[in-house]
Amino acid sequence: GGIVNRTSCWKPIIAAVNGYALGGGFEMALACDIIIAAEHARLGLPEVRVGLMAGAGGVHRLPRMIPHKIAMGHILTGRHMTAQEAHRWGIVNEVVPLAALMPTVFTWANDILAGAPLSVRASKQAALQGLGYPLDIALHMNYTEVLRMLHSEDTIEGPRAFAEKRKPNWQARQQFPVYPKDP
Repeated sequence: GGIVNRTSCWKPIIAAVNGYALGGGFEMALACDIIIAAEHARLGLPEVRVGLMAGAGGVHRLPRMIPHKIAMGHILTGRHMTAQEAHRWGIVNEVVPLAALMPTVFTWANDILAGAPLSVRASKQAALQGLGYPLDIALHMNYTEVLRMLHSEDTIEGPRAFAEKRKPNWQARQQFPVYPKDP
């Protein structure tokens, strides 16, 4: 679960939750950019019930994602939430029947892959690194992935493909896999 300690990975990460994502499992999901959950999934941080705390980021990530009182209620009691509750609070992007879980994850992955890889990475970096700053400062910060994107051929290819009404041929594409539409 080394993903919980990574705060500078600019590749999009999608979690597929099937069943229980409690404690470290929930912390790993919280460290992802997108969470798709099967409708029977349950999520939570039950560590306080066994004399521990959600020390792999759960106590820090959850209050940054949902209202403070809701997050503290779950952190301090160890209560679980259903996939539907997690969706209502904005923790989970989509709740689907189990049979649709992986096809839905692949749909999200392919939607991300339709964008320019360097643009996706730049967008993730700017969104996450800018969070801790006031808007006027975040807007004017220098982000390494944005600079990489701005100096790539894809910044020319994207607008050109749009003007020519064709699908772009991203030069950075070979760095990233394309996922099947059906697993």
